[in-house]
Amino acid sequence: MPRAIENVCVFCGSRPGNDPAFAQTAARLGVLFVENRLGLVYGGGGIGLMGIVTQTVLENGGCVTGVIPEFLMTPEVGNPNVTELLVVRTMHERKMTMFERSDAFIALPGGVGTLDEVVEVITWRQLRQHAKPVILVDVNGYWTPFVGMMNAVVSAGFASSTLPELFRVVPSADAALEALEALEYAN
Repeated sequence: MPRAIENVCVFCGSRPGNDPAFAQTAARLGVLFVENRLGLVYGGGGIGLMGIVTQTVLENGGCVTGVIPEFLMTPEVGNPNVTELLVVRTMHERKMTMFERSDAFIALPGGVGTLDEVVEVITWRQLRQHAKPVILVDVNGYWTPFVGMMNAVVSAGFASSTLPELFRVVPSADAALEALEALEYAN
């Protein structure tokens, strides 16, 4: 039975990146979460794009669940001001907790950790462990090389031609929310 999307996990960088559009998109996404009454689930840090989207949601009265391993509390400046901060033991526990508490995933630009999170939820979807939407916000072409790599995996015969159907690429935060509104899924 289709479920409403209430909580969305955002994967994004613990750094702001070099392009000001990354930070602007993170802030816009935070505003859209509050306007659409979506709870934010994220990696628990208070810096970079993670900090921007979180602070925007909180400043506008939204709910935020942060999930952070204890060993990252200092390097990623664990944010104690969120609605709920879950301090876990490992990165695996962090990813599983974020997955369990989310109805969908949106990825902004980010580093290797963001790539890891995105690939994992796409892999789990490919293995039919979930049917939750996975949306990549392609700010100024950031995700274009990733999409190229996924196409190369298919072309080389390492994945089915349906691999690109497991995620959606959109150009903006607004388009990400429009995509969520259009999607129904069974968990």
